[in-house]
Amino acid sequence: MEKVIFDCDPGHDDAIAIILAASKISSLNIEAITTVAGNVEVEKNTLNALKVADIIGLEGVPVVQGAEGPLFRKREIAEEIHGETGLDGPLLPKHPSTKQTEGHAVDLIIDKVLGSDKAITLVPTGPLTNIALAMIKEPKIIPKIKEIVLMGGGTFGNWTPAAEFNIYVDAEAAKVVFESGAPVTMFGLDVTHQAIATDEIVEDLSRVDNAVADFVVELLRFFSKTYKEVFGFDGGPIHDACTVAYLMDPSIFDFKQVHVDIETKGEFTYGMTAVDHLGVTEKEPNVKFAHDLDAKKFWGLFRDALESYGM
Repeated sequence: MEKVIFDCDPGHDDAIAIILAASKISSLNIEAITTVAGNVEVEKNTLNALKVADIIGLEGVPVVQGAEGPLFRKREIAEEIHGETGLDGPLLPKHPSTKQTEGHAVDLIIDKVLGSDKAITLVPTGPLTNIALAMIKEPKIIPKIKEIVLMGGGTFGNWTPAAEFNIYVDAEAAKVVFESGAPVTMFGLDVTHQAIATDEIVEDLSRVDNAVADFVVELLRFFSKTYKEVFGFDGGPIHDACTVAYLMDPSIFDFKQVHVDIETKGEFTYGMTAVDHLGVTEKEPNVKFAHDLDAKKFWGLFRDALESYGM
C-alpha cells in the first residue's frame, strides 16, 4: 500500500479525488487529509473534507486544518466555480459525525513524513501553502518525500491568462515546492482539461447504483453547470482526480521531463508555470509533466472505483 497525504481545498474535484483514493480498487493508504485556503476559506474546506469522510465511511484518518491564506498575498477564493460552501450541489448535513483532529496541518505533515517507516507521497490539490511551510519549518522532510503529485499550473491559465488558480493563489509557496528538489509530478490544465465530465459521461455514471456514486454524480452536475456558465465548457474538468488516477494506474497518462519555473514578479504573469518544453533554459528537469491522458482508461477507472462502493 502506498502511503499518501491529501492536502486539499474541497472543492468538487478534490472530493472526487479522495473518493477515488478510498475506493475498494485503490491500493492507496490515506495517512491524513490536510486542508488549506483555496476554493473557499480553510474552515469551509475542512468542513467539506469531514463531510466527504462521512459519506465514504473513511474511519481513522485524521482531518487537520492548515493555512488560512497564502504566504504573503491576500487570500482569493473561487466561489463562482464551487459555490458558497465550496461543495454546492448535493444536500449535505451541516454537522458531520467525523470530527476534525486538533493541531495544524503543517505539523502533521512533518510528523507523518519523518515518523513513517517508508517514504510518503504528498498529493496537493489546492494551493501549495501547507507543503511549502512544512518544507521551510523542517527541511529534513524533503528527502523522505517519495513524490509530490500535484494539480496545478499548465502552459496557459484559468484564473488569469497566464496562471492556473492553485499556483496563482500562492505562487511563492509553489516556488518553494518546485525548487525543493523533491520529485514533482505535475497535472496542469494541459492534461486536466482532457478529463471533461460531459453530459454523456455523467449520465453513464448515474447508472452506478450506490450512495457514493449518487453523491459524485450530484457533484459532477453542479461542477459541469458552473464550468459551462463561466468558461463555456461541455462539462466539468475533473482536475484533481487526475492525481489519484495516476497513482492508481500511471499508464493512463503520458509524461515529459521538463524544467518548470514559477513566476512571482510579473505584472501580467504572476503565478505562471513557465514550462520549458524545448529545453531553451538548459536547466535540469525538475518536473514530471503530464500532457496527455487516455480518456477511455480514465473514465473506466473512475466508473470501476464508484462501483466498488457497492460491493
